[in-house]
Amino acid sequence: MELEKILVTGGNGFIGSHVVDNLIEKGHRVTIFDRYRDNKSGEREDVQYFYGDTRDSEAISEAIFHTDGVIHLAGILGTQETVKNPLPAVETNVIGGLNVFEACANYNKKAVYIAIGNHWMNNPYSISKTTAERFALMYNKERGAKIAVVRGLNAYGPRQKYKPVRKITPNFILPALKNKDILIYGNGNQRMDMIYVGDMAEILVRALKIDHNHYDNYIFEAGTGKAPTVNEIAENIIRLCGSKSKLSHTNMRPGEEKNSTVIANSETLKPLDFNNFVSLEEGLNKTIPWYRKWLSESGKYE
Repeated sequence: MELEKILVTGGNGFIGSHVVDNLIEKGHRVTIFDRYRDNKSGEREDVQYFYGDTRDSEAISEAIFHTDGVIHLAGILGTQETVKNPLPAVETNVIGGLNVFEACANYNKKAVYIAIGNHWMNNPYSISKTTAERFALMYNKERGAKIAVVRGLNAYGPRQKYKPVRKITPNFILPALKNKDILIYGNGNQRMDMIYVGDMAEILVRALKIDHNHYDNYIFEAGTGKAPTVNEIAENIIRLCGSKSKLSHTNMRPGEEKNSTVIANSETLKPLDFNNFVSLEEGLNKTIPWYRKWLSESGKYE
């Protein structure tokens, strides 16, 4: 079946916007399913919009009925940010995910679900996303669904926001551009597999479009298989920004583990025929100019 019309939940978000770009470039008709309009940049003219909430089973069911395939990215993010209030993450990531999976199974629509690399950490984000991951596999086995599960590692690139959820790359690049200290949680020896967002988008799209037939208890791990330390990532950013910034260490955040290693088994991507990753240096060189421009135009970084 030709996948002409694609629904992207969370299509206004960081990864979602790059997935939409990828699909448009490949000639697909795209509908973004999201809770809010992006008031800052306005609506895109090259896509359709369906405003709703994945927790609303009728809304997401209607949206999926009118499409050929789904890339499900909508979710509540954050480790420290969710520890004291886990309910929104559970409601959106688990219940919302179940609503998506149910509609896909009922209407026989192919889908991709983005899970997370640190699936073993005990915080509401990891627990809820991984619970939904297991439900997706259950729907495949017991209901005959075709939901490809892609564990996304640490995506970075243009358009990633530095708040309210604190992501590593913008919160290293922006202070580096201002020659301010870069704050690192823990000793900085934790290792993180960093994947450029363009590569992440391509993997997600391939997981939907290719007839890989890897649905039964199979996980695609979208990462490079390389994991520099957080200190090394920060030092690279300082160098590439030509910055005078210094590293400043503080206590680990709740919900995270010190000296952890989050790394993908990139061999899992063989069914998608993807192995040409953008290197960290190349990716940062694609990313830093975007933040430099954003900073010069907005002048705001707290």
